Amino acid sequence: MSTPPSAGQGQTPPRGHDQPTSSRAWGYSRGWRLFTATVLRVLLRLVMKHEWQGREYFPRTGGVILAPNHMSYADWPTVALFSDAYGHRFPVFMIKSPIFKVPFVGHLLYKVGELPVYRDRSDAGLVLRQAEEALRAGACVIVYPEGTATRDPDLWPMVGKTGAARLALTTGAPVIPVAHWGAQFILPYGSKRPHLFPRRTVRMVAGAPVDLSKYQGQRLSASTLRNATADIMADITALLAKIRQQTPPAVPYDPAVAGSGEIPAGRTSSGAPAASGATPEGQDPPASPEPPASSESSEPSASASPASPAPPEPSASPASPVLPASPAGQA
Repeated sequence: MSTPPSAGQGQTPPRGHDQPTSSRAWGYSRGWRLFTATVLRVLLRLVMKHEWQGREYFPRTGGVILAPNHMSYADWPTVALFSDAYGHRFPVFMIKSPIFKVPFVGHLLYKVGELPVYRDRSDAGLVLRQAEEALRAGACVIVYPEGTATRDPDLWPMVGKTGAARLALTTGAPVIPVAHWGAQFILPYGSKRPHLFPRRTVRMVAGAPVDLSKYQGQRLSASTLRNATADIMADITALLAKIRQQTPPAVPYDPAVAGSGEIPAGRTSSGAPAASGATPEGQDPPASPEPPASSESSEPSASASPASPAPPEPSASPASPVLPASPAGQA
């Protein structure tokens, strides 16, 4: 496996299960990286096929952020293989800290330079400082902007978190958007039983670096980070739309809004995209405008035929309720 030159090579990564401190430098073992690369390349090629595009957007050296969409637990090995075998950059993931407590696995993750993410801690932002250090040392850091697997019913990228944007604007590292499709069939989110055979094809595309130049030099306010994150997510979504050959929803799924019980514009109560021109559930349709008053007499002319009476509207009985229209894409 290729390892870009970096200032961290040969350094001893932190050991044990305690949270690392800012005084511990990020580093990795080249030997362990070579071992994991060899094993994973062989194993992953046995269980999945790949179609890859976008190698020209991987910088050969220097810190870089890969920002992929997230759909299942099978994402990380497919992204790791894409980054290493295709992009020739060893992937450094930001991984939930409990994984580092697993015997042998945790020690191995530290050895190859992965970064633990500590949640619900007062110093949870420490991982971003370590990621900054890794980027400045020339690492290829994988950041899932969504923070977790998408909750969009149709598996489109949802509203992202600001970590990737903050890292990019702090360090100047380019953000390479990555979209993939197929890993979710191998191991659907929430499932513990992989579907390994027949082998599935995972399609992955890297795009041009996200243009964040308009945010350079600005104060990293909440609005600046949200806007930069929206630009990152828009590029990821556009790549995924090309892979799927479908039109993404105009409004990305937002877990915060979904959890509040509100129904955002362009979405149904289930979170699925609403049909074009449809009124979101729970809201009244806009009132039809009144016809303009005629300047002529309202009395009907003698030659006009009487209007036919409108047919009576069917009444909804308790035994046969009127069902709401199905959202787009659902039966």
